[in-house]
Amino acid sequence: MSEALQELGAEIEAKRPEQVVAWHVTNGELTVEIRAASLPGFVDFLKTDRNCKFSTLVDITAVDWPEREARFDVVYHFLSMYQNHRIRVKCAVDEDELVPSITGIHQGAGWFEREVFDMFGIVFSGHPDLRRLLTDYGFRGHPLRKDFPTTGYVEVRWDEVEKRVVYEPVSLVQEYRQFDFMSPWEGAKYVLPGDEKGEGAKG
Repeated sequence: MSEALQELGAEIEAKRPEQVVAWHVTNGELTVEIRAASLPGFVDFLKTDRNCKFSTLVDITAVDWPEREARFDVVYHFLSMYQNHRIRVKCAVDEDELVPSITGIHQGAGWFEREVFDMFGIVFSGHPDLRRLLTDYGFRGHPLRKDFPTTGYVEVRWDEVEKRVVYEPVSLVQEYRQFDFMSPWEGAKYVLPGDEKGEGAKG
């Protein structure tokens, strides 16, 4: 399988040299890196080329590299049921860079692109209905960015007096933070029932 993927990677690069930045086969998986502007044409090629036939879009996701100049990798996974191959397509994009939508080639990309927009804040140009998918209306920030606070910015609760949902700044009350000082990971010096048996065995 790895040899077949090596041949496929070399063939894709030979047919699309202006679009492919790099490719490699690792752990039996073919990954091709391309430029974001090339996405629609490259994805259409993968779908229609007789040696590729990657007709099934499996997933679209992203990876956040906040220390890198091109902060995000947008990652696409495709399946060819005709050739029994999978391929991963990656493109590095800046925080403010627009990524072309592939909804015109794979209609199912619509939901995936909305999720990536919601979670990472990556904007897909040409998407027919790009809005948040998993978070609430007016949600602040993008939860899968690495600089997003684990507590979030606001907490949501139902107010019985006002009979509506209210948003409030996150408040971490110290008394609700419980610490188990009997945990051995805290470095506490104590003896649990039964420990004396272990001491006896050492002697």
